[in-house]
Amino acid sequence: MAGIYIHIPFCKKKCNYCNFFSSIALKKKSEFIDALLKEIEIQKNYLNKETIKTIYFGGGTPSLLSQDEINKIIDKLHKYHTIDKNAEITLEANPDDLTKNKIKNLKNTSVNRLSIGVQSFFDQDLTFLSRIHNAKQSYNAIKYSQDAGFDNLNIDLIYAIPNLSNKNWKENLNISFSLQIPHISSYNLTVEDKTLLYLFIKKNKLSPVSEQQSIEQYKILLKLMEKNNYIHYEISNFCKKDRLSKHNTNYWLHKKYLGLGPCAHSFNIISRQWNIANITKYIQSMQNQTKTFEKEILSLNQKYNEYILTSLRTMWGCDIDFIKNNYGKKYYNNFLKESLQYIKNNSPQMNRIKNIFFLTQNGELFADKIASDLFVVDN
Repeated sequence: MAGIYIHIPFCKKKCNYCNFFSSIALKKKSEFIDALLKEIEIQKNYLNKETIKTIYFGGGTPSLLSQDEINKIIDKLHKYHTIDKNAEITLEANPDDLTKNKIKNLKNTSVNRLSIGVQSFFDQDLTFLSRIHNAKQSYNAIKYSQDAGFDNLNIDLIYAIPNLSNKNWKENLNISFSLQIPHISSYNLTVEDKTLLYLFIKKNKLSPVSEQQSIEQYKILLKLMEKNNYIHYEISNFCKKDRLSKHNTNYWLHKKYLGLGPCAHSFNIISRQWNIANITKYIQSMQNQTKTFEKEILSLNQKYNEYILTSLRTMWGCDIDFIKNNYGKKYYNNFLKESLQYIKNNSPQMNRIKNIFFLTQNGELFADKIASDLFVVDN
């Protein structure tokens, strides 16, 4: 099962917390589409003719694409890849883009799943995050999408926003449940380097959210998701039965994927590569049919570490038999030794059921730290 990720590097406005590669200069969009179509041809053999079961338009803001542009891209993918007839094809969308007419146009494409960047149903939160939409537009975008027949929906929500009370956070979740959203991705607001949010905090114009607030709102999230029968299948992702994100699950289960567009990453088990993070240079490279990416062959340590990092985030956990069979006894012994500190303490952060290790709810709060302690570092 292989997937294709397509990075659309354009936004109407840059959000103050976002560190994803994007540009608000839309004048190069047409040239970019031509370059992307060329890259699809150039990279046609990367996945070694495996059937494509997921396509994901991410960004940036993919909902800035027109119906014709989306169809051009998907038609080009069909030309060089075998795409499963039931492939999950996701398009990330901003609520302000999802007018009735836009959604009608999307129904004339192969897109069958929408991921809507709601973030909050409170306008004061959206203003703080410098989002371009308002709460009413979010509600309308969801209803319009459902009315048009898009029943496979995800919405993104952010918690631990300054001034987001626990009461309002619960209300955000309850509104989502009332709208019968089958998949919800929920993220702690993190302060990324080189973002406006980072600069505000560095210049003491804004205080960072307390760790206590983050923990409280994460626990509220878990409690209400469980109460409303959502499956918690990855630390930040929750779904109703059979509605998990197949594309993102590919990442967590270590499947192959091809990344297209500037700054997009690709992974084929053996190596990882990433495209140049510059729209102009990306376009020029495609026009000249020259290399656009950097590449690294993954060492055994890197393969093991990536497996630990991704598997521990999921409900499927980390399989020590898989570690022994794929990486060897050294890595198996390292995992068993280093994991003891998280199992045998007063507040266990890991549990073990036969050969599978899982993070507890307490452990999920420290997932990156726990994973790094289980890593094997290159000498």
